Amino acid sequence: MSEVYAVRRARLRERCAAAGSTAALVSRPANVRYLTGGAPEGAVLLLGPDEDTLVCPRMPPGDQPERRPDEHLRLTVLPTSAGDPAVAAAGVLASAPARSHGGGSLAVEEHHLTVARHRAIGSVVPRLHLADLGGAVEQQRVVKDEEEIACLRIAAEIADQALGELLESILVGRTERHLALELERRLVDHGAEGPAFATSVATGPNSGRTGHRPSDRRVEEGDFLSVSLGADYRGYRCLIGRTFVIGTSPADWQVDLYDLVFAAQRAGREALVPSIVYRDVDRAARQPLVAAGHAEGLPSRIGHGVGLEIDEDPQLTPAAMGKLDACVPVTVGPGVHLPGRGGVRIDDTLVVRPEADGGPELLTITTKELLAL
Repeated sequence: MSEVYAVRRARLRERCAAAGSTAALVSRPANVRYLTGGAPEGAVLLLGPDEDTLVCPRMPPGDQPERRPDEHLRLTVLPTSAGDPAVAAAGVLASAPARSHGGGSLAVEEHHLTVARHRAIGSVVPRLHLADLGGAVEQQRVVKDEEEIACLRIAAEIADQALGELLESILVGRTERHLALELERRLVDHGAEGPAFATSVATGPNSGRTGHRPSDRRVEEGDFLSVSLGADYRGYRCLIGRTFVIGTSPADWQVDLYDLVFAAQRAGREALVPSIVYRDVDRAARQPLVAAGHAEGLPSRIGHGVGLEIDEDPQLTPAAMGKLDACVPVTVGPGVHLPGRGGVRIDDTLVVRPEADGGPELLTITTKELLAL
Protein backbone atom coordinates (compact mmCIF):
# COMPACT_ATOMS: atom_id res chain seq x y z
CA MET A 1 0.00 0.00 0.00
CA SER A 2 2.95 2.39 0.49
CA GLU A 3 3.09 2.89 -3.28
CA VAL A 4 -0.53 4.04 -3.23
CA TYR A 5 0.21 6.77 -0.69
CA ALA A 6 3.33 7.82 -2.58
CA VAL A 7 1.27 8.22 -5.77
CA ARG A 8 -1.32 10.28 -3.90
CA ARG A 9 1.36 12.59 -2.54
CA ALA A 10 3.02 12.88 -5.95
CA ARG A 11 -0.30 13.91 -7.48
CA LEU A 12 -0.77 16.59 -4.84
CA ARG A 13 2.83 17.77 -5.24
CA GLU A 14 2.28 18.22 -8.97
CA ARG A 15 -0.84 20.26 -8.32
CA CYS A 16 0.99 22.45 -5.82
CA ALA A 17 3.89 22.99 -8.20
CA ALA A 18 1.48 24.00 -10.96
CA ALA A 19 0.01 26.60 -8.59
CA GLY A 20 3.47 27.92 -7.71
CA SER A 21 3.89 26.36 -4.27
CA THR A 22 7.12 24.54 -3.52
CA ALA A 23 5.77 22.84 -0.40
CA ALA A 24 2.45 22.04 1.28
CA LEU A 25 1.37 21.59 4.88
CA VAL A 26 -1.59 19.21 5.30
CA SER A 27 -3.27 19.40 8.70
CA ARG A 28 -6.84 18.16 8.30
CA PRO A 29 -6.87 14.69 9.94
CA ALA A 30 -8.71 12.81 7.18
CA ASN A 31 -6.40 14.34 4.56
CA VAL A 32 -3.30 13.38 6.55
CA ARG A 33 -4.54 9.82 6.80
CA TYR A 34 -5.38 9.70 3.09
CA LEU A 35 -1.84 10.74 2.14
CA THR A 36 0.10 8.76 4.75
CA GLY A 37 -1.91 5.65 5.56
CA GLY A 38 -2.17 6.42 9.26
CA ALA A 39 -1.03 8.87 11.88
CA PRO A 40 -1.67 9.72 15.53
CA GLU A 41 -4.28 12.36 16.30
CA GLY A 42 -2.86 15.83 15.72
CA ALA A 43 -0.19 14.76 13.22
CA VAL A 44 0.50 16.91 10.15
CA LEU A 45 2.18 16.18 6.83
CA LEU A 46 4.81 18.44 5.31
CA LEU A 47 4.97 17.78 1.58
CA GLY A 48 8.38 19.05 0.54
CA PRO A 49 10.20 19.29 -2.78
CA ASP A 50 12.78 16.68 -1.72
CA GLU A 51 11.11 14.56 0.97
CA ASP A 52 7.86 14.30 2.88
CA THR A 53 7.80 14.57 6.66
CA LEU A 54 5.11 13.38 9.05
CA VAL A 55 5.27 15.42 12.26
CA CYS A 56 3.56 13.64 15.14
CA PRO A 57 2.77 14.71 18.71
CA ARG A 58 3.54 11.13 19.79
CA MET A 59 4.84 7.86 18.33
CA PRO A 60 2.40 6.07 16.00
CA PRO A 61 0.97 2.87 17.52
CA GLY A 62 3.03 -0.17 16.58
CA ASP A 63 0.33 -2.73 17.32
CA GLN A 64 -2.05 -1.57 14.56
CA PRO A 65 -0.49 -2.27 11.15
CA GLU A 66 -3.41 -0.67 9.33
CA ARG A 67 -2.77 2.62 11.19
CA ARG A 68 0.98 2.79 10.66
CA PRO A 69 2.17 5.60 8.41
CA ASP A 70 3.84 4.92 5.09
CA GLU A 71 7.38 3.71 5.75
CA HIS A 72 8.77 5.98 3.03
CA LEU A 73 7.91 9.07 5.06
CA ARG A 74 10.40 10.85 7.25
CA LEU A 75 8.97 10.65 10.78
CA THR A 76 9.44 13.38 13.35
CA VAL A 77 8.01 12.80 16.82
CA LEU A 78 7.82 15.89 19.00
CA PRO A 79 8.96 15.84 22.63
CA THR A 80 6.15 15.84 25.19
CA SER A 81 4.35 19.21 25.30
CA ALA A 82 6.52 20.52 22.48
CA GLY A 83 3.79 22.64 20.94
CA ASP A 84 1.83 22.63 17.70
CA PRO A 85 2.91 19.99 15.13
CA ALA A 86 1.91 22.34 12.29
CA VAL A 87 4.26 25.04 13.57
CA ALA A 88 6.96 22.43 14.14
CA ALA A 89 6.52 21.22 10.54
CA ALA A 90 6.96 24.77 9.31
CA GLY A 91 10.17 24.86 11.36
CA VAL A 92 11.41 21.78 9.51
CA LEU A 93 10.91 23.61 6.25
CA ALA A 94 12.53 26.79 7.58
CA SER A 95 15.64 24.86 8.64
CA ALA A 96 16.05 23.28 5.19
CA PRO A 97 18.56 24.84 2.78
CA ALA A 98 17.12 27.82 0.94
CA ARG A 99 17.52 26.00 -2.37
CA SER A 100 14.92 23.47 -1.19
CA HIS A 101 12.11 25.98 -1.20
CA GLY A 102 13.64 28.91 -3.06
CA GLY A 103 11.74 31.53 -1.09
CA GLY A 104 8.52 30.55 -2.85
CA SER A 105 5.23 29.75 -1.18
CA LEU A 106 3.93 27.19 1.30
CA ALA A 107 0.40 25.94 0.64
CA VAL A 108 -1.66 25.42 3.81
CA GLU A 109 -5.21 24.25 4.46
CA GLU A 110 -6.72 27.56 5.44
CA HIS A 111 -10.17 25.99 5.85
CA HIS A 112 -8.76 23.84 8.66
CA LEU A 113 -6.29 26.17 10.38
CA THR A 114 -7.32 28.72 12.96
CA VAL A 115 -6.16 32.31 12.49
CA ALA A 116 -3.76 31.87 15.41
CA ARG A 117 -2.16 28.75 13.89
CA HIS A 118 -1.91 30.45 10.50
CA ARG A 119 -0.08 33.39 12.05
CA ALA A 120 2.23 31.12 14.04
CA ILE A 121 3.18 29.18 10.90
CA GLY A 122 3.83 32.44 9.03
CA SER A 123 6.13 33.67 11.78
CA VAL A 124 8.28 30.53 11.46
CA VAL A 125 8.68 30.80 7.67
CA PRO A 126 8.80 34.60 7.10
CA ARG A 127 10.54 34.17 3.73
CA LEU A 128 7.66 32.13 2.35
CA HIS A 129 4.29 33.33 1.18
CA LEU A 130 1.44 31.28 2.72
CA ALA A 131 -0.87 30.22 -0.09
CA ASP A 132 -4.22 28.46 0.29
CA LEU A 133 -4.20 24.77 -0.59
CA GLY A 134 -8.00 24.91 -0.59
CA GLY A 135 -9.82 21.63 -1.01
CA ALA A 136 -7.13 20.04 -3.19
CA VAL A 137 -6.85 16.89 -1.08
CA GLU A 138 -10.61 16.60 -0.59
CA GLN A 139 -11.07 16.76 -4.36
CA GLN A 140 -8.49 13.99 -4.77
CA ARG A 141 -10.41 11.86 -2.27
CA VAL A 142 -13.73 11.97 -4.14
CA VAL A 143 -12.98 9.07 -6.51
CA LYS A 144 -12.06 5.97 -4.49
CA ASP A 145 -9.75 3.13 -5.51
CA GLU A 146 -10.90 -0.46 -5.12
CA GLU A 147 -9.03 -0.88 -1.83
CA GLU A 148 -10.99 2.02 -0.36
CA ILE A 149 -14.25 0.65 -1.73
CA ALA A 150 -13.44 -2.74 -0.18
CA CYS A 151 -13.15 -1.05 3.23
CA LEU A 152 -16.49 0.68 2.67
CA ARG A 153 -18.03 -2.64 1.66
CA ILE A 154 -16.89 -4.24 4.93
CA ALA A 155 -18.14 -1.24 6.91
CA ALA A 156 -21.55 -1.68 5.27
CA GLU A 157 -21.58 -5.40 6.07
CA ILE A 158 -20.87 -4.62 9.73
CA ALA A 159 -23.70 -2.07 9.86
CA ASP A 160 -26.08 -4.52 8.19
CA GLN A 161 -25.17 -7.19 10.75
CA ALA A 162 -25.67 -4.89 13.72
CA LEU A 163 -29.03 -3.68 12.46
CA GLY A 164 -30.21 -7.19 11.60
CA GLU A 165 -29.45 -8.45 15.10
CA LEU A 166 -31.30 -5.56 16.70
CA LEU A 167 -34.41 -6.31 14.68
CA GLU A 168 -34.46 -9.84 16.10
CA SER A 169 -34.69 -8.56 19.69
CA ILE A 170 -37.64 -7.29 21.69
CA LEU A 171 -38.07 -3.56 21.07
CA VAL A 172 -41.33 -2.50 22.76
CA GLY A 173 -40.69 -0.66 26.01
CA ARG A 174 -37.04 0.11 25.31
CA THR A 175 -35.83 3.69 24.95
CA GLU A 176 -34.35 5.29 21.86
CA ARG A 177 -31.16 5.98 23.78
CA HIS A 178 -30.79 2.35 24.90
CA LEU A 179 -31.32 1.04 21.38
CA ALA A 180 -28.75 3.46 19.95
CA LEU A 181 -26.14 2.39 22.51
CA GLU A 182 -26.83 -1.27 21.77
CA LEU A 183 -26.38 -0.71 18.04
CA GLU A 184 -23.03 1.00 18.61
CA ARG A 185 -21.88 -1.87 20.82
CA ARG A 186 -22.84 -4.38 18.14
CA LEU A 187 -20.87 -2.42 15.53
CA VAL A 188 -17.72 -2.81 17.59
CA ASP A 189 -18.50 -6.47 18.31
CA HIS A 190 -18.53 -7.13 14.55
CA GLY A 191 -15.17 -5.48 13.88
CA ALA A 192 -15.81 -1.76 13.53
CA GLU A 193 -13.39 0.76 15.02
CA GLY A 194 -16.54 2.48 16.24
CA PRO A 195 -19.67 4.13 14.89
CA ALA A 196 -19.21 6.25 11.78
CA PHE A 197 -21.31 8.97 13.43
CA ALA A 198 -23.69 9.32 16.36
CA THR A 199 -26.32 6.60 15.87
CA SER A 200 -29.87 7.91 15.56
CA VAL A 201 -32.92 5.97 16.76
CA ALA A 202 -36.26 7.78 16.49
CA THR A 203 -39.67 6.43 17.46
CA GLY A 204 -43.27 7.55 17.07
CA PRO A 205 -43.53 11.33 16.48
CA ASN A 206 -39.72 11.56 16.35
CA SER A 207 -39.36 9.11 13.47
CA GLY A 208 -38.20 10.39 10.10
CA ARG A 209 -36.43 13.43 11.52
CA THR A 210 -33.01 14.21 10.10
CA GLY A 211 -30.27 13.93 12.73
CA HIS A 212 -32.62 13.10 15.60
CA ARG A 213 -30.76 12.63 18.88
CA PRO A 214 -32.02 9.57 20.76
CA SER A 215 -34.17 10.44 23.76
CA ASP A 216 -35.69 8.55 26.67
CA ARG A 217 -38.93 7.99 24.74
CA ARG A 218 -39.92 4.33 24.86
CA VAL A 219 -40.95 2.28 21.84
CA GLU A 220 -44.71 1.73 21.65
CA GLU A 221 -46.97 -0.50 19.59
CA GLY A 222 -47.92 1.16 16.31
CA ASP A 223 -44.83 3.41 16.21
CA PHE A 224 -42.72 4.08 13.21
CA LEU A 225 -39.12 3.27 14.22
CA SER A 226 -36.43 4.93 12.09
CA VAL A 227 -32.77 4.06 12.55
CA SER A 228 -29.67 5.67 11.05
CA LEU A 229 -26.26 4.16 11.75
CA GLY A 230 -22.90 3.46 10.19
CA ALA A 231 -19.65 1.64 10.87
CA ASP A 232 -16.09 2.93 10.81
CA TYR A 233 -13.82 0.26 9.35
CA ARG A 234 -10.13 1.19 8.98
CA GLY A 235 -11.20 4.80 8.82
CA TYR A 236 -13.82 4.36 6.08
CA ARG A 237 -17.40 5.18 6.99
CA CYS A 238 -20.76 4.13 5.59
CA LEU A 239 -24.38 5.01 6.32
CA ILE A 240 -27.59 3.02 6.39
CA GLY A 241 -31.06 4.22 7.35
CA ARG A 242 -34.22 2.16 7.65
CA THR A 243 -37.76 2.63 8.94
CA PHE A 244 -39.95 -0.08 10.45
CA VAL A 245 -43.34 -0.37 12.14
CA ILE A 246 -43.75 -1.71 15.66
CA GLY A 247 -46.68 -4.14 15.70
CA THR A 248 -48.34 -6.43 13.22
CA SER A 249 -50.53 -4.14 11.14
CA PRO A 250 -49.28 -0.72 10.02
CA ALA A 251 -51.92 1.96 9.54
CA ASP A 252 -52.91 2.95 6.03
CA TRP A 253 -51.18 6.33 6.33
CA GLN A 254 -47.95 4.59 7.36
CA VAL A 255 -48.06 2.25 4.36
CA ASP A 256 -48.79 5.13 1.96
CA LEU A 257 -46.01 7.31 3.36
CA TYR A 258 -43.52 4.46 3.34
CA ASP A 259 -44.34 3.53 -0.27
CA LEU A 260 -43.86 7.16 -1.31
CA VAL A 261 -40.43 7.53 0.31
CA PHE A 262 -39.38 4.11 -0.98
CA ALA A 263 -40.27 5.15 -4.56
CA ALA A 264 -38.34 8.41 -4.15
CA GLN A 265 -35.29 6.62 -2.79
CA ARG A 266 -35.37 4.09 -5.62
CA ALA A 267 -35.52 6.92 -8.17
CA GLY A 268 -32.46 8.50 -6.57
CA ARG A 269 -30.54 5.22 -6.58
CA GLU A 270 -31.37 4.52 -10.21
CA ALA A 271 -30.14 8.00 -11.20
CA LEU A 272 -26.59 7.21 -10.04
CA VAL A 273 -24.76 6.94 -13.35
CA PRO A 274 -21.37 8.39 -14.33
CA SER A 275 -21.54 11.97 -15.70
CA ILE A 276 -24.95 12.79 -14.21
CA VAL A 277 -25.08 16.26 -12.64
CA TYR A 278 -25.30 16.16 -8.83
CA ARG A 279 -28.48 18.22 -8.75
CA ASP A 280 -30.20 15.80 -11.13
CA VAL A 281 -29.79 12.98 -8.60
CA ASP A 282 -31.33 15.22 -5.96
CA ARG A 283 -34.15 16.13 -8.33
CA ALA A 284 -34.88 12.49 -9.17
CA ALA A 285 -35.48 11.61 -5.51
CA ARG A 286 -37.04 14.92 -4.47
CA GLN A 287 -39.60 15.29 -7.25
CA PRO A 288 -41.94 12.45 -6.16
CA LEU A 289 -42.06 13.89 -2.63
CA VAL A 290 -42.75 17.41 -3.87
CA ALA A 291 -45.46 16.14 -6.22
CA ALA A 292 -47.15 14.42 -3.28
CA GLY A 293 -47.31 17.71 -1.37
CA HIS A 294 -44.29 17.31 0.92
CA ALA A 295 -42.13 20.17 -0.39
CA GLU A 296 -42.10 21.85 3.00
CA GLY A 297 -39.67 20.34 5.46
CA LEU A 298 -37.71 18.16 3.04
CA PRO A 299 -33.99 17.85 3.83
CA SER A 300 -31.67 20.31 2.12
CA ARG A 301 -29.96 17.48 0.25
CA ILE A 302 -30.78 13.96 -0.84
CA GLY A 303 -27.30 12.54 -0.29
CA HIS A 304 -23.56 13.10 -0.08
CA GLY A 305 -20.22 11.41 -0.49
CA VAL A 306 -18.69 9.13 2.14
CA GLY A 307 -15.19 7.82 2.78
CA LEU A 308 -12.68 8.76 5.46
CA GLU A 309 -15.38 11.14 6.68
CA ILE A 310 -19.08 10.41 6.87
CA ASP A 311 -19.88 13.65 5.06
CA GLU A 312 -17.69 14.31 2.02
CA ASP A 313 -18.06 15.74 -1.45
CA PRO A 314 -20.00 15.40 -3.63
CA GLN A 315 -23.08 17.05 -2.17
CA LEU A 316 -26.31 15.97 -3.86
CA THR A 317 -28.28 19.19 -3.48
CA PRO A 318 -30.75 21.11 -5.69
CA ALA A 319 -28.09 23.64 -6.73
CA ALA A 320 -24.99 21.40 -7.00
CA MET A 321 -23.31 21.75 -10.41
CA GLY A 322 -20.65 19.02 -10.58
CA LYS A 323 -20.93 15.64 -12.26
CA LEU A 324 -20.57 12.19 -10.75
CA ASP A 325 -17.63 9.99 -11.70
CA ALA A 326 -17.42 6.22 -11.53
CA CYS A 327 -16.10 4.78 -8.25
CA VAL A 328 -17.59 7.57 -6.16
CA PRO A 329 -19.44 6.28 -3.06
CA VAL A 330 -22.50 8.31 -2.09
CA THR A 331 -25.56 8.07 0.10
CA VAL A 332 -29.12 8.42 -1.13
CA GLY A 333 -31.56 9.09 1.69
CA PRO A 334 -34.83 10.99 1.17
CA GLY A 335 -37.25 11.28 4.03
CA VAL A 336 -40.54 12.82 5.08
CA HIS A 337 -41.50 13.81 8.62
CA LEU A 338 -45.10 14.67 9.54
CA PRO A 339 -45.12 16.85 12.69
CA GLY A 340 -46.78 15.10 15.58
CA ARG A 341 -47.15 11.81 13.71
CA GLY A 342 -43.71 10.67 12.62
CA GLY A 343 -42.17 9.79 9.32
CA VAL A 344 -39.94 7.70 7.12
CA ARG A 345 -36.28 7.85 6.12
CA ILE A 346 -34.52 5.32 3.90
CA ASP A 347 -30.76 5.67 3.39
CA ASP A 348 -28.30 3.56 1.43
CA THR A 349 -24.61 3.77 0.64
CA LEU A 350 -23.83 2.99 -3.00
CA VAL A 351 -20.86 3.22 -5.37
CA VAL A 352 -21.37 4.81 -8.78
CA ARG A 353 -20.58 2.27 -11.50
CA PRO A 354 -21.12 2.41 -15.29
CA GLU A 355 -24.01 0.43 -16.74
CA ALA A 356 -21.50 -1.96 -18.37
CA ASP A 357 -20.38 -2.93 -14.85
CA GLY A 358 -23.91 -3.49 -13.59
CA GLY A 359 -24.83 0.06 -12.59
CA PRO A 360 -24.68 1.45 -9.04
CA GLU A 361 -23.29 -1.00 -6.49
CA LEU A 362 -25.48 -1.22 -3.39
CA LEU A 363 -23.32 -1.65 -0.28
CA THR A 364 -26.02 -1.58 2.42
CA ILE A 365 -28.31 -4.53 1.74
CA THR A 366 -30.68 -4.75 4.72
CA THR A 367 -34.17 -5.18 3.32
CA LYS A 368 -36.19 -2.08 2.50
CA GLU A 369 -39.46 -3.94 2.89
CA LEU A 370 -41.77 -2.33 5.46
CA LEU A 371 -41.32 -4.84 8.27
CA ALA A 372 -43.61 -5.03 11.28
CA LEU A 373 -41.38 -5.83 14.26
